[in-house]
Order: sequence, then C-alpha cells, then structure tokens
Amino acid sequence: MMPTRRTTSQFAIVSIVVLVLVLSGQATAQGSATPPAESAGSKVRAVGTIKTISAGTITLRTDSGSEVTVAIQSSTRLLRMAPGQTDLKQATPIQLQDLQVGDRLLAGGVSTDGGKSVTATSAVVMTKADLAAKQEREREDWQKRGVGGVVKGIDVGAGTIALSTGGLASSTPLTVKISKQTVIRRYAPDSVKFDDAKPGSLDQIKPGDQLRARGDKSQDGNELTAEEIVSGTFRSVAGTVVSTDASNGTVTVTDLTSKRPVILKITSDSQMRKLPAMMAQRIATRLKGGAANSAAGAAAGAGRPTAASETHSEGGGGGGGGFRQGGPPDFQQMLMRLPVVTLADVQKGDALMIVATEGSAETPSTVIILLAGVEPILTAAPNQASTILSPWNLGGGGNLGTGDAP
Repeated sequence: MMPTRRTTSQFAIVSIVVLVLVLSGQATAQGSATPPAESAGSKVRAVGTIKTISAGTITLRTDSGSEVTVAIQSSTRLLRMAPGQTDLKQATPIQLQDLQVGDRLLAGGVSTDGGKSVTATSAVVMTKADLAAKQEREREDWQKRGVGGVVKGIDVGAGTIALSTGGLASSTPLTVKISKQTVIRRYAPDSVKFDDAKPGSLDQIKPGDQLRARGDKSQDGNELTAEEIVSGTFRSVAGTVVSTDASNGTVTVTDLTSKRPVILKITSDSQMRKLPAMMAQRIATRLKGGAANSAAGAAAGAGRPTAASETHSEGGGGGGGGFRQGGPPDFQQMLMRLPVVTLADVQKGDALMIVATEGSAETPSTVIILLAGVEPILTAAPNQASTILSPWNLGGGGNLGTGDAP
C-alpha cells in the first residue's frame, strides 16, 4: 500500500509549525512597542488546506474536517516554503494572489472567537505543486528502496524486526533495524490508507502484522536500516456469502474457521476480483497435492519458462500465470490481472477469500482484497484458505494505499 497525500502534508506541517513559532515570536517582539488591539484576543495557529480564497479572506479545511477563516492583512508576513525546509533563510515572499485552492497553509495570529477565525500576523504556505512533486519523489523512493512482508518477531531492546518477505513458496527472512531517527507509523484499525496512519511505536507491532519499510539494505541483503516503517494488523477471512446489502455496502460471510457470520464493509478502495474457473481449479490441484506435487512440479518445471514469464503472459484466463515453479501460486503477481467484480456480482452461497482491516467493535472490517470464484480452493485446502492471500502486497498497485508512499 503506498503511503498518501496526508503523509506529505503531516511532514510539511511539522516543518511550518516551527517556522510559524519563529514568525510569531518575531511579530510579538516587533509589536511590543505599540499597544495593539490584538490583546483583546488570543494567539492561535490555524493549519489546513485552502478551500476558498476571496479578497483578503481564506477558508481553510483542517485535517479534522472543520473550517477556519483566515484574514490576510497588508501587514501579514506571507512566505512560501518547500516541503522539508525549516530554515527561514530559504523562504521566499509570496503574494496573496499567488495562493491557490489546494495549497497547505499555516497561519499564526489572533482570534476573538475561539479559533473559528484568525487575523493572521504571519503565514507559511506550501503549494499544491510543491507537495505533489515531493509526493511523487517519495512514491518512487518507496518503490525503489521499500520492502514489505509479515512480521515474525520483534526485539524492542535491540530495535529489530524479523520480517518474512516474498510469497507462499519463496519466503525470505529479513531483519529490519530501527533507530531513534526511524519514522514509525501505524495503520488505523478501519483504514488501509497511509494518509490515515498515525504515529506509532515499536512495541505496538505484533507477530503476524503486515509491515513495509523504506531504507538501505546491507551488502548481503539480509538487513535493512529503516528510515520509515508502516505496519498494521489485518485479518484474513475465507467462507461463503450469507447476504449482501447494497444500500450499506456490506457483505456478510460465514467464516470457514470460526463458523460465525462476519460483516465486512465494501468501499471504493476495496479491490474485488474473481478467479476464472480453470485457474481456480489449477490452484486447488496444486494446493491439494501438497509437498508431493510441489516436488513433482519442480522436477517437471526444469526447462520451462520462469514463474515471472508465465505471469507476464497471463491474461486473466485459465493459463499458468502467477504460479511459482514447484510451489503454490503467487497471488501478488496475478491479482491485478484478474477480472473485476462488484458487490452486485456477489451472490448468496458464493465462496470468497478476503483480506480486510482489523476493524473495531464500532466499525466493521473494511475489505482490502475480495477474491471470488474460489470454491475449488476452499474445498481442496480449507486450512490454508484463510491465509492464502497473505502476505498481501502493501506496496502493490491499484487502490491498495494511494498517495505518498506504501
């Protein structure tokens, strides 16, 4: 899942908070010689995305969804900073007419109505274009220097995470090293979007969690020194459909493991695919054959095209794309090539395999990946079905985490 726009926004605001504190201090020092009417109000800071601009008034939408009106005066010190900059010497003056809807703004000033409106003495803006450029650079860096997998163990004292990367048949261990400089984030229980991730700590991470890290690998490739990590607890569900509710966007499934009904929320970010019948049968045959078939498949695979080339030639039909030589299928490679389905296509009694958010008592789990057409797989390997989609690819395409990074 590639982390999203709010990541850059949050990082940007950390920088400009520092700047506004400096600017506020300067404004206080400069104004101390005159008895201003501002003393009737309280000093506040407002931060958010510009929603509207009208004359000298800006409406900000904050990250919490509320709105704040910012009055820009002729005396307001208005500066433009690039994301990541913290030195005022690098700032450039900007005019009110240069601001655009979508820019990020942090204003320091005085409010007489509890912060609903602010008369700005200073303000720092990070333009939409600058933020988009930084977002693209971060996305490319996550793709180049990022790894993902399932957490196998955590040593808080040593600051290390044992990670299993790769798929079902080619799991590779990797040690992720954490330092005081490492940015640690945690997915929200009801979201797979990186822009909803919150600051976290190493002791929040548990075995079985999905984790993606960005940093530099050692020469032997066995360790990665992480600059940033994002992790989360996700659930795998395999079972049959009890009902669907189009008005609420939910599907109820009888969990194959617990034998209990589970309500799952479908959103615009949910990735819903269907295995063609021939492909599902081939997967089931391999899973049912177990180790014997794996060994036989490896022997028979000598001289055959690699799994990667098979996947490349797979068009979503009943071919061999997505299979590893001598092992179970690589769903991560073939998932994006499968036919798309909608909630209306899901019928009572259908077999599904699902990866979803953890959810909470108040919020149903949200579907990340829903795979239909899996009846032969559930019949052949019921004990493996609930985990066959894991580890799913945090850095994959589609809607699995849009934005700045993972």
